[in-house]
Amino acid sequence: MSSQTVGLFEAKTHLSEWVSRAERGEEVVITRHSKAVAKLVPMTPTRQRGGNERQAAIAALLAFKPISVPDVSLKALIEAGRE
Repeated sequence: MSSQTVGLFEAKTHLSEWVSRAERGEEVVITRHSKAVAKLVPMTPTRQRGGNERQAAIAALLAFKPISVPDVSLKALIEAGRE
């Protein structure tokens, strides 16, 4: 992955160009008074990956089989968990 460094004034003046470079896979480090203060990086497909993870979690919850514990009330279990 390629990386560029650009001053804040230049970044503001040509922001669309620097964003386009980030879209193409470049990292753009923005400096103020020669000190790095921000970085433009390409977006990763986290939204799609997050959706798949959510769907998997929902499927796991829907497939969950309740456990039956004879002769124990829910209240007793909650109280035992608080001890």
